[in-house]
Amino acid sequence: MTCICTVCVRGGSKGVKNKNIRELVGKPLLAYTLGQAKACELFDLIAVSSDSREILEVGRRWGADLLVVRPPELATDTAAKLPVIRHCVQEAELVTGKQFDIVVDLDATSPLRLPEDIRGAVNLMEIEKASNVITVAPARRSPYFNLVELDDDGVVRLSKPPVEPIVRRQDSPQCFDMNASIYVWKRSALFDSPTLFNPDTRLFIMPPERSVDIDTEFDFEVVELLMRKRIAE
Repeated sequence: MTCICTVCVRGGSKGVKNKNIRELVGKPLLAYTLGQAKACELFDLIAVSSDSREILEVGRRWGADLLVVRPPELATDTAAKLPVIRHCVQEAELVTGKQFDIVVDLDATSPLRLPEDIRGAVNLMEIEKASNVITVAPARRSPYFNLVELDDDGVVRLSKPPVEPIVRRQDSPQCFDMNASIYVWKRSALFDSPTLFNPDTRLFIMPPERSVDIDTEFDFEVVELLMRKRIAE
């Protein structure tokens, strides 16, 4: 089976300026994801999609096989991720003249994953014969126990009140945080399903220390600390 890796990185990030190419312990953030994609030795092609020429150039320097220019309508603040991935795959298939069986999207803002996480997620999809796999980490808060929200009247309530009161977090149903690290699809599922979640979607569980997604400056500092620790070890 043929397998493509897509890395879709937009310019003009708001939470952390230029985060996708910002230096993290001596390398651009994007470089870590490209290095992991190459190290796992799964992919027939690694493609970087972006609206930013600067990001595409960093992708070229750090090992991307194909650079895909993202059209403006897929590079807005409100653009959904799935159409961007589909566009990247279609462009890659036009260039290569072949159709890929498996699509793996890696988010550049989650650089703490390991190559074995990528291999594990793909292997899980194959073993389970699933349409797709998403990576998660055990949730730090539970909607049944200590995750709350305000209703329209300003009243505080649990996000998901249980039928019977739960007095210990450990007794609440198991919940997970989507860690925005690895997404795996059979090609048909990516193009035929309008949503990320299918009846046979499976979860690949990663530990918290490999699941930090950079959305804020605080996240960047946490990732930098963990990356320095990893390198030192």
